[in-house]
Amino acid sequence: MAEQIKTLRFRLTKRFGVKTVLDDFALEVQGREFVTFLGPSGCGKSTALNLLAGLLPLSAGEISLDDARIDRLPPERRGFGMVFQNYALFPHLTVFENVAFGLALRGLPRAEIADRVARMLGLVQLPGLEGRYPGQLSGGQQQRVAIARALVIEPRLLLLDEPLSNLDAKLRVEMRAEIKRLHADLGLTSIYVTHDQAEALSLSDRVVVMREGRVVQAGTPMDIHDRPASLFVADFMGYRNFFPVSVTDTRADGTVAGQSGTLRFAGRGAAPLELGAAAIAAFRPEDLMLTEYPPGENVVWGRVRLTEYLGREHDLEIVLDSGQVVKARVPRPVAVRSVIGLRLAADRVVVLPPEDGGAGA
Repeated sequence: MAEQIKTLRFRLTKRFGVKTVLDDFALEVQGREFVTFLGPSGCGKSTALNLLAGLLPLSAGEISLDDARIDRLPPERRGFGMVFQNYALFPHLTVFENVAFGLALRGLPRAEIADRVARMLGLVQLPGLEGRYPGQLSGGQQQRVAIARALVIEPRLLLLDEPLSNLDAKLRVEMRAEIKRLHADLGLTSIYVTHDQAEALSLSDRVVVMREGRVVQAGTPMDIHDRPASLFVADFMGYRNFFPVSVTDTRADGTVAGQSGTLRFAGRGAAPLELGAAAIAAFRPEDLMLTEYPPGENVVWGRVRLTEYLGREHDLEIVLDSGQVVKARVPRPVAVRSVIGLRLAADRVVVLPPEDGGAGA
């Protein structure tokens, strides 16, 4: 493969007319790192990738690779490989010709092209399909061809723009593992765009959560999953229960306690909070456990109004006396209209400062 990069640094601003899509979006990526841009549609993820690839011009900012500016270079001189959401294969070219396309443009000898294409098709587990056309392949096979085409040029950086979104659930899981294997085996530096939390958590060394063209939190997958820094990140990462509380205690171990009507919650504080301050206690459905204990801290009681069977688990909606609804995921069936108790460990609750627009804004 190509010589390893040490550091990619960028600061990106992109405007389309009066609309700012990326607003001083800055990051540093280390060699061999797998970084994922995660966020909802329209937050600027794909625009950032296109700017790095040179497919769009910057409105402001710069891109540096190993301390040399590259934002003025055309795409073909940046040495990056890119995998697109829609594969972007040439329908009139065979698998071999699609994978060889970038090498042919560089004027490599035929023998070297044949050797590199064969080696790459072996890596993505497509040997023997060289003579087929894209229309004769499954979606997963087409995606492997697209990945092989991006990798065969020995890119300094691999860019992947939602490459699995057109595949069915089973293929997504298989290709996710394949991408992770190739990244590790080839020593790649990769930037991946997705709105799928599972993809981001399973693939990444670092996850960058984006909102409206800005970074709202960046960290390891465990940081983002277990320690969201804001309501937006918590909501996006699967927290489904949000209770407004008034802070009643801040403890030496970092636990923050709060009161919500007759309910008491305690959990990890995401930011410094003063006594009496307004905050939000947030937790995931799967972190609730059925309990027979009487009401207490991190315990809720209510009547089941909906149950959904998911195979090994059951999703519940429980209405509390206050009228609030709690969403839970439990391992055994629970009858509709039954009254149940649920409890949480303090390390599964996060206490967050309020945010304009609230959860999910």
